[in-house]
Amino acid sequence: MYKHVLIALAMGSIAFGATAESADDFWPDWRGPEGTGAAVKGNPPITWSETENIKWKVELPDAGDCTPVIWGDKIFIQTAIATKDDPDAKIPKDAGREIFTKTPTVPYSFGVMCLDRATGETLWETELLQSTPHEGHHNSSSFASYSPVTDGEHVWVNFGSRGLHCLTVDGDCIWSAELTEMLTIRGFGEGSSPAIVGDAVIVVCDHEGDSKIFAFNKLTGEKLWEKDRDEPSTWATPMPVVVDGKAQVITSGSTAVRSYDPETGDIIWQCSGLAPGALPSPVLGHGMVYCMTGYETKALMAIELGGTGDLSATDAVKWSLGENTPYVASPLLYGDRLYFSSGMRGTLSCYDAKTGEPHYEVEKLKGLRMVYSSPTGANGHVYVSGRKGTTVVLKDSDEFEIVATNVLEDGIDASPVVVGDELFLRGEKYLYCIAE
Repeated sequence: MYKHVLIALAMGSIAFGATAESADDFWPDWRGPEGTGAAVKGNPPITWSETENIKWKVELPDAGDCTPVIWGDKIFIQTAIATKDDPDAKIPKDAGREIFTKTPTVPYSFGVMCLDRATGETLWETELLQSTPHEGHHNSSSFASYSPVTDGEHVWVNFGSRGLHCLTVDGDCIWSAELTEMLTIRGFGEGSSPAIVGDAVIVVCDHEGDSKIFAFNKLTGEKLWEKDRDEPSTWATPMPVVVDGKAQVITSGSTAVRSYDPETGDIIWQCSGLAPGALPSPVLGHGMVYCMTGYETKALMAIELGGTGDLSATDAVKWSLGENTPYVASPLLYGDRLYFSSGMRGTLSCYDAKTGEPHYEVEKLKGLRMVYSSPTGANGHVYVSGRKGTTVVLKDSDEFEIVATNVLEDGIDASPVVVGDELFLRGEKYLYCIAE
């Protein structure tokens, strides 16, 4: 059994690399400094509009849905920009049943941009490569759905079929590594972000071909290992954890949740029980990892850490659920409460993370019809953004209580980011910095 569990603090920040001045200074991967979606020292506004509490608003060069990451005064965003017009490859987001883009016929520029956190000004843009994608993507996605990860000295970006890349925080590319050309189910597109574990950067490439998990030296790009995975297309981001003093990296999957030894790639444990369509990323807390799927079959497992071998249908699964789990969004673990949406609907459920007892279930969030964005917790509140630009703010409580409803002009698929007193919302067209 486990003696001690330490979340690998934002995939390469405090635990394994450089440190920011305080926990107020960074959001180093797409689920925040603890990998749970919570900013424990954050204190952002709870009300805003296009004319209230907007510190700055800047237009972005593409319609990506990458959640920004932040370290100190720098914001990092992945981009994929068509080098010239390719109208047949883009379907408007209100195009009814036409939900898949065609295969592009022009090259895209894949890169990273860095913005000044205080002003939104672009500090630098680095093109990593130009490539014509071999397949399209879901209309609600993009070729830049991944989020970077940073430790304050380097930035790692995964572009899947277009490789893995490491840059300095000043925009110089240090190394690039090839992965594998992916063929996602029905052409949904790619989007699993990388994770940092010690000296390794871990990338999962689950698709309709030969699925793989890779480990590279984070500073040199040397391939440390690669392993086959018995998985169809998944999009969940791997989650690092330290159990009994030894690092592991946990991956969700339709076939099984697996924990790998980041030094060797060997499987430490695995547990079946999810369902096809592994999009939500795992979260860690209370000596457990919470994994879920919600495409057609709903499933949630709270798996106790510290085991080895096949944990399927054992008492290592401390509690489980077979309904009302999210399709796209990842859950929020905020203290003792686990929050998640149902399917893609604008609802929220709240469970006791330790016991699995519901506090409330599938409560409707008025103003939110469809939700891709994952919830974020800060200063005793939960922030949930919808695809039409509305963000509902709730009290972090056993009781369902909405405290504010805020509307912007831009649709939001990326997840809210909180750093100190500021809230960052990445829309289809704009990035907003919200502060009093």
